[in-house]
Formats: sequence, structure tokens, C-alpha cells
Amino acid sequence: MTSRIEKTIARQQEKIASGAYYEAHQQLRVIAARYIKQSNYDSAAEILTGGAIALLRAGSQQGASASGGDLAIMLVVEVYNKAEWEISGGDDDTNGRARKKRLIEVLREFPPEEPTRKRFIQEMIGWSQRFGPLERGDPELHHAAGSVYAEDNEPYEAEKHLILGTSESAETLAKLEYEWYTNDEPHTAAIYASRAVFPYLLTGNIRSANKAFLIFTSRLSSNTSLAVQDVSSSSSDMRVYPSLPLLNFISMLLLTIQRASPNLFKQLTTHYASHIREVGIWDDALAQIGEQYFGIKIPRQGNPLLDMMSNMLFGGNQDAPDARKPLRALGGSRKPEAPPTNMELD
Repeated sequence: MTSRIEKTIARQQEKIASGAYYEAHQQLRVIAARYIKQSNYDSAAEILTGGAIALLRAGSQQGASASGGDLAIMLVVEVYNKAEWEISGGDDDTNGRARKKRLIEVLREFPPEEPTRKRFIQEMIGWSQRFGPLERGDPELHHAAGSVYAEDNEPYEAEKHLILGTSESAETLAKLEYEWYTNDEPHTAAIYASRAVFPYLLTGNIRSANKAFLIFTSRLSSNTSLAVQDVSSSSSDMRVYPSLPLLNFISMLLLTIQRASPNLFKQLTTHYASHIREVGIWDDALAQIGEQYFGIKIPRQGNPLLDMMSNMLFGGNQDAPDARKPLRALGGSRKPEAPPTNMELD
């Protein structure tokens, strides 16, 4: 930063520290707007970033955090978008990394209860979609948003971003789903595991699907008294949960995808058909998985992937339950069933 900008930010921070939130907010907007009019976007970004962070740290008293949120949104809408700053995602994109880092730093200053945070995240992701290489948005920004939501116990919002995040997102999502599961009945474990595994499979991210399942089941095995059997073959190892048939189904589904065998997939879904029907929300996901990985065509009605993702993560057309409450109604209560013994997985 230049000396002039540093002095401007320091002066406004003094006003914020003294409680003059509104005055500081308005002056910061005026100064930033002047730089934007001059196309001096770097200076405007520094002014808005420093002001937003200072106001967000001041908390909700007298609307300080709302004012900070307003400056943060202005940073993206009036600076990042108007300047048409791009991110390539490559290792040599120093400017892009710095711009993403700035947004993540601002995001982490938002109090959980501040309403403008959601709009800031939307604008942040929207910028990365318009000026980045991926239509779905930048993975690092998705990971940052999902992690913040996970920390604040907002699983529905966290899921939307973590499934589009980085290689680190699978661990964050798996831990989130497991913590959510601990508030529910023991037999519902597969429901929560599927909320991490299926979306990754449907976005073609097999590695993250396996990683999320491994982390979820590892925590399950170490934190509960469930009976577990380790089964090994010449080409694979797996854990079998005699009392959780649908968890065994997910485990074998992941192995089946590695084998790329349509017949094995059909055999697996047929064996667990009654359990799957009782869950009631897996049909669209499994149909899409069948087509995507095994070439089993499904009727084209709209966009099956988007419809499934909507039903799985966002509740479809039904009223979404409280995100902090368990999904007990989805779990079913069938008698435990052992996995099929005649399946040739190796």
C-alpha cells in the first residue's frame, strides 16, 4: 500500500475504534468510489478491505458488522467485477492467488449471525465463475465458504460448497456429516455418509468420494461400539458392518465403480433394493451413477444431475428440516442384513 492509502485506512480505523461506525462507513464508501471512478482499482480494493475488516471486527453493535458487510460486497461488485480481474488457477497466477486470499480473509471476519455474509459469498463465487476457468466457481473459494459454514454448524450451506471445493474439502465434509450423525439414531449412519459420497461421485470426483467415506467410517469405528468385520481379498480390503447394511452398500458401490462392471452394479442394487426403497431419496442418485459409471441409460427428463443434487442437498420442493436437527425420518428401521456373499469383487 502507498503511504497515502495507509494513512487513510489508519484514520478510518481510529474512527471505528472510537465507535463512529456510520461516519467511517460513509467516508470509506466515498473514498473508494473516487478511486473506482479513476479506475484505480488496486487502491479501492485496499481501502475497502481495510475498512470492511475493521468494521466486521467491531461486531454487531450499532450496525458495525452490517456496514463492514456492505463494504465487502462493494469490494467484489464494484472493484473485482468492474476491473474484470481474472483468475487462471495456475501456479504462476500470483495476482489471482492474492485476490482470492484477500476475499477469504474478509470472509473469515464475518460474524456468523451477520446477514450480509451470504450475499458476500454469492458475489465472491459469482466473480470466480465469470472470470475464472471453471463454470462452477473457484475450488479454493468454495472450500473457504464451506469451511466457514461447517464451523458455524450450517451443514446444508456447507455441503453446497464443499462438494465443489479442493482436495481438503472431503475431510471437512466427512467430519461435518459425522458430527451431524451423532445427533441421530445409530442405524442412520449410511444416510449421512451418502451425503458426502454421492455428490462427489456425481461430480466425477471418485478420489474425494473414497476419502470422505474412509474418514466417516474411521470416526464411526473409533467412536462407537458397532461390530465391525475386516474382509480382505487379493485386490481389495473393506470393513463390513453387520448392523448397517446400507453402509456396506456404499462401501461395495465404491469398489464396484473401480471394477466398472454393469452386471456387478445391477447385482448390488438388486440385493439391497428393499433397503434402498425404504431410504426413499437415493433412487435418482443411483440412477445417475448407473449411467455415469456403468452406461446404464436413464430416461431424459430435464437435467437428472441437477434434479438429484437438488433433492439430495437442498430438499427439492419439500420444506427443508432444521439443519441442526438429525435426519431421523430418512433412516429407516429395517432388520439388519448381511452383505451378499456371492459377489465377486475381485
